[in-house]
Amino acid sequence: MTQPLRITDTVLRDAHQSLLATRMSTEDMLPITDELDAIGFHSLEMWGGASFDSAMRFLGEDPWERLRALRAALPNTQLQMLLRGQNLVGYRHYPDDVVEAFVRCAARNGIDIFRIFDALNDPRNMAYAMELVKREGKHAQATISYTLSPVHSIEKFVALASELAEMGADSICIKDMAGLLAPYATYELVAALKAKLEIPIQLHTHYTSGMASMVLLKASEADVDVADTAISSMALLTSQAPTESLVSALRGTPRDTGLDLTRLANVARYFAKIRKRYQRFESGIAGVDVNVLEFQIPGGMLSNLISQLREQGAEDKYMEVLEEVPRVRKEMGYPPLVTPSSQIVGTQATLNVVLGARYKVVPEEVKNYFRGFYGRPPAEIDPQIRKKVIGEEQPIEGRPADLLDPGLQKAREEIGDLAASEEDIVSYALFPQVARAFLQRRRQGIERKELLAAAIAAQLLRQNERSQLSAAEGSALSAWRMSGRGARGVIGTGV
Repeated sequence: MTQPLRITDTVLRDAHQSLLATRMSTEDMLPITDELDAIGFHSLEMWGGASFDSAMRFLGEDPWERLRALRAALPNTQLQMLLRGQNLVGYRHYPDDVVEAFVRCAARNGIDIFRIFDALNDPRNMAYAMELVKREGKHAQATISYTLSPVHSIEKFVALASELAEMGADSICIKDMAGLLAPYATYELVAALKAKLEIPIQLHTHYTSGMASMVLLKASEADVDVADTAISSMALLTSQAPTESLVSALRGTPRDTGLDLTRLANVARYFAKIRKRYQRFESGIAGVDVNVLEFQIPGGMLSNLISQLREQGAEDKYMEVLEEVPRVRKEMGYPPLVTPSSQIVGTQATLNVVLGARYKVVPEEVKNYFRGFYGRPPAEIDPQIRKKVIGEEQPIEGRPADLLDPGLQKAREEIGDLAASEEDIVSYALFPQVARAFLQRRRQGIERKELLAAAIAAQLLRQNERSQLSAAEGSALSAWRMSGRGARGVIGTGV
């Protein structure tokens, strides 16, 4: 019996988040969508993660408009997003009413598959998002964030996956965000999950350590259902394994993907050209970085860490920061290094090194982690470090979101008429400062377009009036002017 391996390509989200600091614009995605849509991917991962705030913050784009545009351009392909559980696409927990509105809007605008994870693998932080996704009739893919530590094991990962399946997960994803999976450990984990669960298993890994293609091959031998890859011109380094390589490796086998290599090559050529436009955002990592096996820093975190150190003129501290990360991680109870825990650990490690004194300065996000506001760590937090960070405060024991007041109505009132839709209100609830600035720029841009359109319309009218018009033509033109449709008509033409 054949069991084709299905492929999720990440080129529209995680690939450029890992390689190009999430800077690829929607404008550079749309021209190749016809080709992408014809390939027959299981899904395209194209939204969520850091792409949401980066669109507003750096690109001047509405992330909801990106979703709508890609949904319209990819009618035959499932669209997939990365959802950080109760953190949604942000870096802190949001109230349940904000989570509900976000999931409703994302489903309404075109997301089919929601990959839901929690940075601490705390199921309490995934439960409500999973419930909402299923309520919307969409696919809830619950995720185990893979990591290595003295407190993590295959048995514990299988137990977590079983709990998530009992909570209603439609599939399970192994999220190897740092490229830590080794080939034979992958086979063992996938085989254990397949033996225990009846729902599909998907594997997401990164090429950082150089093992990703071997990992995917062993996973296919263990009957993994879906594998994440990236088109070759946006693969390798801290991104995913190349799509074409895996497709070629499995040709003629029972796991043959059936994907067309010619079409894939066309897509690869397109993104090879596009990537050149974003050269300034490249991480500078030249190839395989086996340091990740020791420091466990995920691809997206590596590229952003280098960028931040470069901006601070502290790029020479790179290796010192890498060495500090596992120390801080141990003190914090061995959290998997994935957003937002990767940023929390990475920020504190960077401050410890750059300032030359450990925990001399502690950001509020780090303090909140020690207070339990992000969830339950996999292991006990170092009590001496906790006391240094939050003194005699006692960490909370329950689900962090239970402590939060509703936030949607407050966001609606604060943003006022700058919001033109429920999606705008949600954007503001997630990122108040970034969204307000974006919405203000958008309004100013619309006003400028209206003024330009009115000016063009007036010029056209003057030209027409100077020409020899018949009485009927003059009457019609006058009626058109009085109706006010002239300016709107020009806007409608795209001027």
